[in-house]
Amino acid sequence: MPTKPQDSQPESNRSIPLEVEQAEVDRADRSFDAIADHFEKKVYGGLKGDIRLAVLRRDIFEYCTQMSKDLNRPLRILDVGAGLAQISIELAAQGHTLIINDISENMLEKAKASAEKSDQVLDITWHVCPYQDLAGKLNGDKKDKFDLILCHALLEWLAEPAAVMSFFDQHLTDNGALSLCFYNPASFDYRNLIMGNFNLLDNPEYKADNKKSLTPNYPVAKEEVESWLATHHYKTVRTSGLRVFHDYAPLKRGGHSDPEAVIRMELRYSQLEPYKWLGRYLHILATR
Repeated sequence: MPTKPQDSQPESNRSIPLEVEQAEVDRADRSFDAIADHFEKKVYGGLKGDIRLAVLRRDIFEYCTQMSKDLNRPLRILDVGAGLAQISIELAAQGHTLIINDISENMLEKAKASAEKSDQVLDITWHVCPYQDLAGKLNGDKKDKFDLILCHALLEWLAEPAAVMSFFDQHLTDNGALSLCFYNPASFDYRNLIMGNFNLLDNPEYKADNKKSLTPNYPVAKEEVESWLATHHYKTVRTSGLRVFHDYAPLKRGGHSDPEAVIRMELRYSQLEPYKWLGRYLHILATR
């Protein structure tokens, strides 16, 4: 007998129609301060986190190496809403100067603990504050301009995500690069189609309990992010999908039993059409 849609285990979120979103008056920028341990375990405690980092490392490190070579110096990099800051800490270990920011003190304490394990002296400055308060904490003059700004898994947790583009404009160098990684709302619909959760998809008012859930209720679609980049005169140079098939496999068999093989295939298909647009997260690297 076929399984009824309501018997399936639902995803913890769905994309919300614009009219419902506009009706929300209590939205605020999200901090994971109260669930930092849960965040660390859920997001980076297994293969899903390994895939995420593998794709970001490839995309960002390749670009930074070339940019640093062209400029003939280490890069000045800002990580906005850094969370555990794994990518930034590794960039600092490569010799670049980092300013790392998050709204959550607990998240940055975990990041600092990771950085302290390095056998190198890392050039990192830490700022615990909303990104909107960062301008007042930077040094002014040319030192508040960055060759690269990282903004990973932040857009979907901001009350006014489009507003962050003006911040990027202010703090990115003329030839700088912007690394945006964000939750893909199309992946939510696709995964629930596979799981048979049609009742959830038919419910436009469904929202996750974001006291514990790490899936956003207000994700930003790829087309919207692309429109922001175009409006602010950015040129996209690379796009990738993060976890383009791993999360959709109902049976873990064959190559799925080998984590290294899964990461290898995720890397292969992460930049190929049409697979990359199925990623649970999308990564866009853009320049001014």
